[in-house]
Amino acid sequence: MSAFVTLEGPEGSGKSTQTRLLEAHLAHRGVPVTMTREPGGTAIGEKIRGLLHDPAHADMRPLTEVLLFSASRAQLVAEIIAPALARGEVVICDRYVESTLAYQGYGRGLDLGTLQEIARYATGGLRSDLVIYLDLPVEIGLARKRAAHERADEEWTRMDQEELAFHQRVRAGYLAMAAAEPDRWCIIDGIQPIAAIQKQIQDRLASLLACSRGPGWIRGKEREP
Repeated sequence: MSAFVTLEGPEGSGKSTQTRLLEAHLAHRGVPVTMTREPGGTAIGEKIRGLLHDPAHADMRPLTEVLLFSASRAQLVAEIIAPALARGEVVICDRYVESTLAYQGYGRGLDLGTLQEIARYATGGLRSDLVIYLDLPVEIGLARKRAAHERADEEWTRMDQEELAFHQRVRAGYLAMAAAEPDRWCIIDGIQPIAAIQKQIQDRLASLLACSRGPGWIRGKEREP
């Protein structure tokens, strides 16, 4: 039985690192896994990602932004996510619909109901089974992101250069969504060491898989290094 897990968080929360670690953890245990990201994940999506992230496009309108994210998402679901789930794999996605609700809804102030309708249309109604949210103060996250950019480890995007108040609204939006669906969301303190965060993610995912595949499924798949 497949499972769809998404990782969310403000800038600099460490999502990409944790996504890669989780993929390696599952693959080591023989769990069929597909890892992808938003925006991007497909040839078309990566081109859209370049447009969305380019700081030169500071005049992009919020509606344009939403529709570009949704176009990338529609391609990703059709080309990567849905086929992997149909094969019975665990799909791990770095950002998904909740990013649009947080950034364009709570951050930009666009109507949440309209955004949800657009998301349903783009994804065919596909929702993730579990949302892992890595939370930390936005000032810390942005400082991390800037330091990584200066080391040439990460790009500095159009979203990164938004004012602090925008990022604070995004974080508040994430927390509001998590509070509304506590069984589907898992909030993890993103200030903790990387290994501690990964352990909590693995434990939460193990609970999800055990429920969907039966007790002992994870143990049966594990093998020692």
